[in-house]
Amino acid sequence: MSETPETVPPGEGLPDIPVVVPVVPATEAVAQVEAEVDAAFEEIDTDAPLVGIVMASGEDREKMQPAAAELESRGILHEVRVMSAHGDPELVAEYARNAQMRGLRVIIAGGTLSAALPGIVAAHTRLPVIGVPLSSPQAIAGGLDALLAIAQMPPGFPVACVGVDAAHNAAVLAASILRT
Repeated sequence: MSETPETVPPGEGLPDIPVVVPVVPATEAVAQVEAEVDAAFEEIDTDAPLVGIVMASGEDREKMQPAAAELESRGILHEVRVMSAHGDPELVAEYARNAQMRGLRVIIAGGTLSAALPGIVAAHTRLPVIGVPLSSPQAIAGGLDALLAIAQMPPGFPVACVGVDAAHNAAVLAASILRT
């Protein structure tokens, strides 16, 4: 006669070992790690730019130049890049995702017509994004289309918006953000 092994229901026959696991909501844990990373970056003294200025076309450079000039007058290091949200969305997303790691603290993004660039940047970074609606010969009502596109970002993707062609004001706002 063969014996059948005795089966033990799960959990029975095992010693009771108390396990204490702190329950921290994921958002709090992420916020805590991000705060620690931010603090570590603040302690690093580098010559990295603090403000990124991006625009969709080299043709926008003249209208965005006042932002660079204002930042220079205040001694704020910055970088200027040309990248298109429509022409190379992956480049824009990569730039935005890596901006904080590279030391940027604010991004100023100029956009004409649909003004997609500020919104795409905001969708891929936690940094403050300041949108500058730019006028163009194809623009409706002198840049009203770009102004509305930037001002009406969907919930969760905030973009500060200055006036049409007001890149200077965007730099003043960026400087104010850096002081806080």
